[in-house]
Amino acid sequence: MTALKLENVNKSFGSVHVLKDINLTVEDGEFTVFVGPSGCGKSTLLRVIAGLEDASSGTVTIGGDVVNAVPPAKRGIAMVFQSYALYPHLTVKGNMGLGLKQEGQPKAVIDERVSKAAKMLDLEKYIDRRPSELSGGQRQRVAIGRAIVREPKLFLFDEPLSNLDASLRMNTRIEIAELHRTLSASMIYVTHDQIEAMTLADKIVVLRDGRIEQVGSPMELYNNPANRFVAGFLGAPSMNFLERSVLGLPEGETIGIRPEHLALSDKGQIAGKVTHVERLGGDTNLLVTTDAGETLTVRVFGQDPTEVGAKVQLAFDPANAFYFNAAQERIFDKAA
Repeated sequence: MTALKLENVNKSFGSVHVLKDINLTVEDGEFTVFVGPSGCGKSTLLRVIAGLEDASSGTVTIGGDVVNAVPPAKRGIAMVFQSYALYPHLTVKGNMGLGLKQEGQPKAVIDERVSKAAKMLDLEKYIDRRPSELSGGQRQRVAIGRAIVREPKLFLFDEPLSNLDASLRMNTRIEIAELHRTLSASMIYVTHDQIEAMTLADKIVVLRDGRIEQVGSPMELYNNPANRFVAGFLGAPSMNFLERSVLGLPEGETIGIRPEHLALSDKGQIAGKVTHVERLGGDTNLLVTTDAGETLTVRVFGQDPTEVGAKVQLAFDPANAFYFNAAQERIFDKAA
């Protein structure tokens, strides 16, 4: 069964058109990530799916049922927010079971589901603690547990890791991925962090200015971006774009080269000077200003001795290059 289907969904706030003709299908059990810069419409789209905002036009179908006129509580969804939204006076058990209690579920059912979720999220020893006695990561796990116990048709995550520090973000990201594998549940996850998108998603939906730019698996989008925006948004460090540093490039065209596809070489096609070095231990990022005045990032695997101020030449294999026209669309039939 299809978990979610959006057909020609639009959303306007007055004269501001926020979502524009959104068409998307999420299959049962699929982990789909909405990604894009701030203001692209990804959180608004999630709120339309949840029923927290009404679509101005179009159809929202969840689990085979059209839900445009169905209130959020009846849509069979569970949402995890950026803020934990836990009740400070309730214990972990109380917070996780509150929604079921409000639904009128029997105490035995509530206890069973809370116990199962607590075990799954490694919260058993914290079950009688209050939120003030928990770390940020533990609080977010409680919020996720509150969603799990409802056994929804669709999980919705709205930037759930934004309030965590770097190490907790990584650990919680792994936990969410393991949770998806365990539950085989349909999940939609909103983030502006392309690393979260690449590491979690079965399917990535890239949005810009309220439109879907491209949909595909992480590596499909990384290896075959449809346009310059997608090419530059996915990847860390970001793709390099050159217009002046490559000889023979037609006017109006841009060439894109990922940092790992540039190499230091005495016979390189591009000359420049190193202006900054980032030594990360496992690899080294070199920022190079070319003789044509463009700034490139070169990713060198391992520890590289190149210093700031060094004059270098950079080589790349044309087979690894991406070409874009003046409208920033991908030129797929460009000869290497």
